[in-house]
Amino acid sequence: MPALQMAGIRQVWAGIMYVVFFIARGYALPRGRQWLPILLLAFLNFILANGLSSWGVKYISAGLGSIIGASFPLWLVILTFLRYREKPTVQSWFGLLLGFGGICIVFYNHLGELLNGDFRFGVILSLLAALSWTAGTLYTKEHALHFNPYFGIGLQMLISGIVLTSITAATGSAIPLQEITLYSWLNITYLVFLSSVLAFIAYLYALQNLPTSMVSVYAYVNPVIAVLIGGLFFGEKLTPTIIAGALVTITGVYLVNAALRAKNIFFRPSRGRM
Repeated sequence: MPALQMAGIRQVWAGIMYVVFFIARGYALPRGRQWLPILLLAFLNFILANGLSSWGVKYISAGLGSIIGASFPLWLVILTFLRYREKPTVQSWFGLLLGFGGICIVFYNHLGELLNGDFRFGVILSLLAALSWTAGTLYTKEHALHFNPYFGIGLQMLISGIVLTSITAATGSAIPLQEITLYSWLNITYLVFLSSVLAFIAYLYALQNLPTSMVSVYAYVNPVIAVLIGGLFFGEKLTPTIIAGALVTITGVYLVNAALRAKNIFFRPSRGRM
């Protein structure tokens, strides 16, 4: 099935679960201007970031897509400098060089594939997804919502899911629901319950109750798991060059993350009642 249709179904399903839960508990829907940041974050964090990353791995390996996604803190430094004219520290510059150097090492094995238009398209989609998530993070930092973060995530997912499914239906790229195989439905169910519901609840809860530096470790674990699982179960190439490049990239991201934490760049959501 089309990647955007899969992402749309996943987000609609998960979004409905969030929204129904909080409305049943007496939460009111946003009013007036409260919708503006929710709509914008739905566009940046889910329509673009999640939608494009899901689409991108149709053309590139999951491991490579995850490594590109892990470069998010590198883009955060660059966009922060462009937005606030805040000069990066020496540690930030070193981390940036290491991070991009690691990505170049990873791409060493894919230089020939860059001549393939589909492969280039997948890389571009993954980069745009990382940039969109970075922009969403900066916007969230500037416009912290006085709104339950869990309910807000649910509304963003639902809005994004409706938009993505509407796009696939309008362009004629969607397949009829009855043609979706049981295997695909089981995979979507896994993504909904584990990735969209439990993982987001765990992530937001961790942000509210643990130091941000500890929570940000996920940025280093994600690509390692993706590369290993891709190699073990899906036959994706796992070469010494890719492993070395991933380690260099993650080291660079760690140094940049440390510099961002020192400057309090990362947003820490306000505590919301569940």
